[in-house]
Amino acid sequence: MERWKGRVALVTGASVGIGAAVARALVQQGMRVVGCARSVDKIEVNVLALSICTREAYKSMKERNVDDGHIININSMSGHRVLPSAASHFYCATKYAVTALTEGLRQELREANTHIRATCISPGLVETEFAFRHHNSDPERAAAVYESIKCLKAEDIASAVTFVLSAPPHVQIGDVQMRPVEQVS
Repeated sequence: MERWKGRVALVTGASVGIGAAVARALVQQGMRVVGCARSVDKIEVNVLALSICTREAYKSMKERNVDDGHIININSMSGHRVLPSAASHFYCATKYAVTALTEGLRQELREANTHIRATCISPGLVETEFAFRHHNSDPERAAAVYESIKCLKAEDIASAVTFVLSAPPHVQIGDVQMRPVEQVS
């Protein structure tokens, strides 16, 4: 992580949950972090915002002659499988898009002969506010989701980010899939 000290990291969704944990972990590693979120009072974003942020990050790296940057997209295990639930199909589709966009970006970066890397981190069930937003009309059901198994913590995903950034410059980690040991799918 030494080579990243003093470098700039853009963290989307930095107001809560995984984004906030990632921002804290990168600051602790000596990086300068720019955090953004979908609303000012919450300093998670959909596919379009991810695409725009990725485009702008790459453009900024090119303008500054940064040839060894790293773009890490926080995805989901839902970007690798579809749950048998009508309420989850659209979410899974957006996460499949993140999987495809990250791989497409990786290929684009190779075609451009850069050494910038692109990685997805795809966690399973993480104890954040997600279930409460997903089941907003049934907070007891949301709480039961997190009580059913020992979930990942946002800090676990932040650790995966620092792991990916710690890889030697010649190593491309495409996707980290991680889930709680007790999670079935």
